[in-house]
Amino acid sequence: MIRFALKCDHDHCFESWFQSGSAFDKVKSAGMVSCPACGSTDVVKTLMSPQVQTARKATKEGETPQTDASSLPVPSDKSEFFQKPSKELEAKIAALKAHVEATSDYVGKNFAKEARAMHEGDTPERTIYGEANMAEALSLIEDGISVAPLPFIPARKTN
Repeated sequence: MIRFALKCDHDHCFESWFQSGSAFDKVKSAGMVSCPACGSTDVVKTLMSPQVQTARKATKEGETPQTDASSLPVPSDKSEFFQKPSKELEAKIAALKAHVEATSDYVGKNFAKEARAMHEGDTPERTIYGEANMAEALSLIEDGISVAPLPFIPARKTN
């Protein structure tokens, strides 16, 4: 896995993980890489530095690596730590998730099958969301069926 620093045509900077450089190129050419701030698919890789830490640099002779916890946020009510978004973008994603879950049907791993059935007229059209692997998503796009990745994990998939 490799993390790329990315930038859209509206100068929004963000990062994303990909299996490889060629995987990024393939997903980008399919129009499946989009800016989380504005949704633009005109995205390019930007200058980034590798973050590789060798065992020799990780510790000096006989020292144990230490984590500096002083920079981590500590909420007054610890139950809020995993419930409240910490940034405006996270709040917008949380609102989008709530909207999608309230107005759409979750079809799970049957997403590609359901989307294709609606496109072919075998099933009444409705708003759905679910899961599809890369091959299924690319096949839907090639057949002219509009799909888009969501910037969150469906509630049914979280622990």
